[in-house]
Amino acid sequence: MQTLAPIQSNEREIFMDVLRGFAILGIFIANLNSFSFYEEGLPPGPYLLPEGDHTMSFLHHMFLEGKFYSIFSLLFGWGIALQIKRGLDAGSDPLPTVRRRLFFMLLLGAMHLMIWTGDIVFFYAILAFILLPLRKFSNRTLLITGGILILSPILLYWLKMTWPVLNYPAEQLGKVNDLLSRQLLPEFQEINSREQLVEALKRVNWWDVLKNNIAGVFGRFSHLLMVSRVPKVLGMFLIGYVLGRSGFYSNIVQHKKTVYIMIAVGLLIGLPANYFLAQQMQDHMGDYFQFKLNGLYQTIFYTLGVVPLALAYVGLFMLAFKTKPGHKILSLLAPAGKMAFSNYIMQSLIGNFFFFSSGLGYMWKVGPVYYTLFGIAVFIGQVIVSTIWLKYFNYGPVEWLWRSATYKKWQPFRKRPMLL
Repeated sequence: MQTLAPIQSNEREIFMDVLRGFAILGIFIANLNSFSFYEEGLPPGPYLLPEGDHTMSFLHHMFLEGKFYSIFSLLFGWGIALQIKRGLDAGSDPLPTVRRRLFFMLLLGAMHLMIWTGDIVFFYAILAFILLPLRKFSNRTLLITGGILILSPILLYWLKMTWPVLNYPAEQLGKVNDLLSRQLLPEFQEINSREQLVEALKRVNWWDVLKNNIAGVFGRFSHLLMVSRVPKVLGMFLIGYVLGRSGFYSNIVQHKKTVYIMIAVGLLIGLPANYFLAQQMQDHMGDYFQFKLNGLYQTIFYTLGVVPLALAYVGLFMLAFKTKPGHKILSLLAPAGKMAFSNYIMQSLIGNFFFFSSGLGYMWKVGPVYYTLFGIAVFIGQVIVSTIWLKYFNYGPVEWLWRSATYKKWQPFRKRPMLL
């Protein structure tokens, strides 16, 4: 029986790296809203444009909100399917290696949570352990189940409106977050106004950030449960798993009609639904967390808009990548996607340093227009650095550690010079 070995660079699906690079760009820009602490009505400043920021925020809700973590979820399920398929083709049992890979992903995600509580890696690793036993079902069953899971937040929100006790787990995690915050950061407990909070945050150091993140882990999972992120992500995992197991992209010529349908449905349903979602998020965001009727409307628009538009993005990338100009242009994103884990963590470090008072202190000073430009500039830098890095190294630094731990053997890090 052959032993499952790591995938070599020349075997990688370049398209997946391209799509992964695109996804981490969107995720970073979406996360910058939290890093910047932006909210409408902030005092005027050189990097705050009231009208422009309002419009850009609307566009973020319409075109970014939820779409990029949905693409990342799709790619995650897709990647696991390829790992399992490759192991089976080699005549070995891939599950021990896949489980070990997920275990170390879990550890790396836990470390990242200490940098940025908005981490998705830890959460994805947990849900992936649920995905593994579901792999035995047929593609049809997985697609139907994935669709039901993606639609389920509408029912779940209505149930929480009707029986608030169903939100009890999220509420308890939120209380643990508050309790730990009081214990770890007692100097913040006497704050009664936004002005006092701003002044207090100016004195925050990196040790305070770490303590806040320790407490924030519970707040993060309180939020994930509140917004029913579990079925959304797991549903995309299942769809992605089917894409990978069926060889959909490898046989895209035979599946072009499906891709066109995916794009058409995503645009015809996704765009109007996301337009109304953006209106709801700008005008009635508070209602969502109070389980009011507008919150239900927001859930409906989110459910009908986010995944269809995300799949339309994927379909458009599939078609574009099959053209010569598209392949040439989009391939520029591949290095950043191949080093997605390293770049994702670097984005968190950059966000902390740039916005938090323990760094440059631009918190509350930058609006959506400027932090969008900032996010694009950082990503362009990451594309350049990743391209240069991969000329000399086989993997990004985090990917190298992850692979070495997964296969219980140090992987070749530096590329061997070509012999003339």
